[in-house]
Amino acid sequence: MKVHFIGAGPGAADLITLRGRDLIAASPVCLYAGSLVPEEIISHAPEGARIIDTAPMHLDQIIEEIKIAHAENKDVARVHSGDPSIYGATSEQMRRLDALGIEYTITPGVPAFAAAAATLGTELTLPNVSQTIILTRTAMQATAMPNNEDLETLGKSGGTLAIHLSIRNLRKVSRELIPHYGEDCPVAVVYRASWPDELVIRGTLSDIQEKVRDAKITRTALVIVGHVLAAEDYPDSALYHADHVHVLRPKKGT
Repeated sequence: MKVHFIGAGPGAADLITLRGRDLIAASPVCLYAGSLVPEEIISHAPEGARIIDTAPMHLDQIIEEIKIAHAENKDVARVHSGDPSIYGATSEQMRRLDALGIEYTITPGVPAFAAAAATLGTELTLPNVSQTIILTRTAMQATAMPNNEDLETLGKSGGTLAIHLSIRNLRKVSRELIPHYGEDCPVAVVYRASWPDELVIRGTLSDIQEKVRDAKITRTALVIVGHVLAAEDYPDSALYHADHVHVLRPKKGT
């Protein structure tokens, strides 16, 4: 018996990996985050599977369901949104499973920031603009941020920021980033990336809070900050430049 932690992707039912889909189809027990995982993905579960929405459950209750499945020698598909490695609260479950001696696997999924970039039609790393992407969040009612991981510190890099779980904290985001990026730095807020009701709000650090407030967006949105969002005058990458030589495109003899 194994527990399979599966990244279901950002929302669109066809963005789950083939491996994730097949593991769901082979598991007689399916625990899924119902508020963020579409029902179409759970429909891959086999007929007669025990399917449980964990949204209203706490950690002890989730582990208890896994213990019951373990006693019955039934594999469990533990389905999370996005990718399990990012803000998924998966490590605390794995720690409990380690203590219980229950085996588990991890199947990655398409993360929200990648889906948001696709929606925006934007590469998040551009030559001479940004070669760094920082995935972060801000602290509100959730766990406090560790030292030196505040936006004021991270903003010194000038890199592209993908800010999770912070849609209701845009005043703080703007206040801490304007000194490093400028008031006119472009910002894109992507609500429910890849879902049918997906919505994009574009603005700058100086006006994005007002635009989001007018749109009445209060949850399930990712904030992208960076000059890559509006960059036009940047050089082509060296990767495909005619003079760039590498092992797969060696220098031609003269």
